[in-house]
Amino acid sequence: MYLETNTLFMNESINIGVFDFIIFLGVGQGIFLSFILLKKGRSDNRVNVIQGLLYLFLALTIFEELLNNTGYIVQLLPISDFSEPLNFTFGPLFFMYCHEVIYRDCKRRNWWHLLPAVFWLLYMFFYFTQPDAAKYNSYLETKHPDWKYLNVIRPYTDDPLGIRNYVNELTLIHFIVYISLSIILLVRKLKEVRQSLLNVQNEALAMLRNTLMHFLVIVGIFMATKFYFGMDSDVGSYFIASYISLMFFITSYLVMNKSSYFSAPQLLPELPGMKYRRSSLESADKHRILEKIKKQLEEDKYFKNNLISLAGLASVIHENKHHVSQVINEMYEKNFFELMAYYRVQEASEILRSEKGKNITIEELAELVGYNSKSSFNTAFKRYVGHTPSDFRKLIADR
Repeated sequence: MYLETNTLFMNESINIGVFDFIIFLGVGQGIFLSFILLKKGRSDNRVNVIQGLLYLFLALTIFEELLNNTGYIVQLLPISDFSEPLNFTFGPLFFMYCHEVIYRDCKRRNWWHLLPAVFWLLYMFFYFTQPDAAKYNSYLETKHPDWKYLNVIRPYTDDPLGIRNYVNELTLIHFIVYISLSIILLVRKLKEVRQSLLNVQNEALAMLRNTLMHFLVIVGIFMATKFYFGMDSDVGSYFIASYISLMFFITSYLVMNKSSYFSAPQLLPELPGMKYRRSSLESADKHRILEKIKKQLEEDKYFKNNLISLAGLASVIHENKHHVSQVINEMYEKNFFELMAYYRVQEASEILRSEKGKNITIEELAELVGYNSKSSFNTAFKRYVGHTPSDFRKLIADR
């Protein structure tokens, strides 16, 4: 049994400032972005799923900071510190995001990186089941240490291993480890394509570099505020929440700026099944774009670039991304990645039929035609040819 002081003695004053309003808008923007990305990721690729989860967890984290800073958390004490386990998802998700962008076709599963977050969530059971008065006192310790604490008897300790006292230090170390791994991954890829961090020409790698810089700024804010105000202070969280909100606003602007919607603006959204119905492309334009695509694939072999993207192809042929997508879907009856896989498999088949194909390893062949993963290459090859590359080579040798 435990005794809990009457909640009437809790200070429920609310204080809302300009930055709180900005963070509030940032939370809404982050949740909206995560919804779009997760919805698209269901039918597109894992990059969007990982990015969607990262944005969702960031939005939830700054939402809790908003509740703490304004004082609304006192009215929602049962969910106090609900985002603490999410601290251990940001680094792994960003690393997984980098890995998926660079090795897009890789089937390797990296979700085990989230095990520390799962452990921390289970460990938080000792805190989540504490009485509200205990959670109120914890809130005062971080935000209002000068306020009057409540007398409360805890049924059991909320930190049996004593590790929550070091959550800030552990979060920082954990995040730095994964940011470092992400930097190594990016630098290694830049060396492969003979580029540098200061001069990135590939759009996907440039995007990773810029996102990485934002996270380094967050690390800088975290370290500066913790060392100045102390590791137990939550002052830095307020600045970080504001910066993350800014990141959401910038991301939304970039998404809208690159959207094909503005190439053919509509007063109301398109109904399902009406895709391309109002396209401004005439038949002659479609065939002109088709010829450009064919040239890139058949002569310049664009598909051999392991960092291909629809936006990248559109940029190379100097056409609108939406129009390129329309031509591929209508003329080839495939989506972009299906078309790239088809051409890659055709190229690999020709190599296997040649003298060169007798000695080349499957890993080398996969990389030669644009794949970063042998398993992805095998899957695509079997889909279009009916055999794995190894079996196909044996069939050719037996003839």
